Amino acid sequence: MDEPEWLPGLLRLLQKQNYRNFSLVVCVNQPDNWWRDPAHITSCENNAGSLAMLRKFSGCEVEVIDRSSLGAGWTGKRHGVGWARKTIMDHISEKANPTDIILSLDADTVFSETYFATVAENILAHPMATALTIPYYHHLPDDQDAARAILRYEIYMRYYVLNLWRIKSPYAFTALGSAMALPVWSYRKVGGMTPKLSGEDFYFLQKVRKAGPLACWNREKVFPAARFSSRVFFGTGPAMFRGAQGDWSSYPIYPYRLFDEISESYSQFPGIYLKPIETPVTKFLREQTGEADPFATMRKNSRDVQQFVRACHEKFDGLRILQYLKKRHQEETGKDEDRFCEWLETFYSTDAGCRIPDAGYRMPDKKKFSHNESSLEDLDRLRNFLSQEEDRVRKANPLL
Repeated sequence: MDEPEWLPGLLRLLQKQNYRNFSLVVCVNQPDNWWRDPAHITSCENNAGSLAMLRKFSGCEVEVIDRSSLGAGWTGKRHGVGWARKTIMDHISEKANPTDIILSLDADTVFSETYFATVAENILAHPMATALTIPYYHHLPDDQDAARAILRYEIYMRYYVLNLWRIKSPYAFTALGSAMALPVWSYRKVGGMTPKLSGEDFYFLQKVRKAGPLACWNREKVFPAARFSSRVFFGTGPAMFRGAQGDWSSYPIYPYRLFDEISESYSQFPGIYLKPIETPVTKFLREQTGEADPFATMRKNSRDVQQFVRACHEKFDGLRILQYLKKRHQEETGKDEDRFCEWLETFYSTDAGCRIPDAGYRMPDKKKFSHNESSLEDLDRLRNFLSQEEDRVRKANPLL
């Protein structure tokens, strides 16, 4: 949607792939009423240009799904990136073989010439994996406000997922629509994608994770664009947009102790199979579900403790983890920077005996560290440390 700047580069990257056994399915999309809105007419014209460009492209087999021409655009509640991604994946699923691979991209995705080959090899090497979540890295834009915003957002995302890895959560993945792939049989197994106006990648990967293990390491990364955007309600673009205005309330640094509360609850799931036990998350689940004992039905319907524990993780899933953290965070005081430094000192200081993967990394000065005031170089060094640590954890644990 409205991608005249990025689409030519994407098509060049497709031409350079050394793995050639692929075809491209593209959905150029927008609400149909944009054609009658002067504020959006430029986007409509840009989409028409994208359609023309795609229809002329001969670098690979291309199928274009036109949901942008006058009379073909989205109407009613069916619109947005979720419907676009679902429309494409449903189309592929109807015609593909079960072992074919759906590799999800956005127009602004950048990757190497061997990227497709690594994804195909990876999924072949993990035949039980229901999907592959691919490592990502944002190159810094020239605009300093945008650079600071994407560094803050990426630090948040990597801090979050590293804590989920630390407590051995089954939902320790980062959902990026431009950094995921899955076999067609898996897409069919989960009944396809549920469309969302935003966050469709998160809800989809959560559903796929409940159906089986995720592969979470790939030797090639993807490099999504770091740019301000308000076309979706949440995600990278809106986070940067609001963050540059000083609003990071939706992306706080949660105290690591809150993740420990989840870990403590995980450790008590087997015991709850035998009798009710009050865990740190029990009250939260009681409020969410309205059930006096939120584990009672699962206890009744599970044939053994293993099935019960799995059911507990499916109930207290990635979304509920986030909701729990947000609710508990409302009771906390203090600064994000202090919480972040406390986590680093606890788990990554030399005194803690933990491995520092980047020899050039140094612990930030707790008194001076600031997401708003620290230099871009210091923030980038910190982001790179977290990226390397996440790569190390993914590589050591290739299946989640």
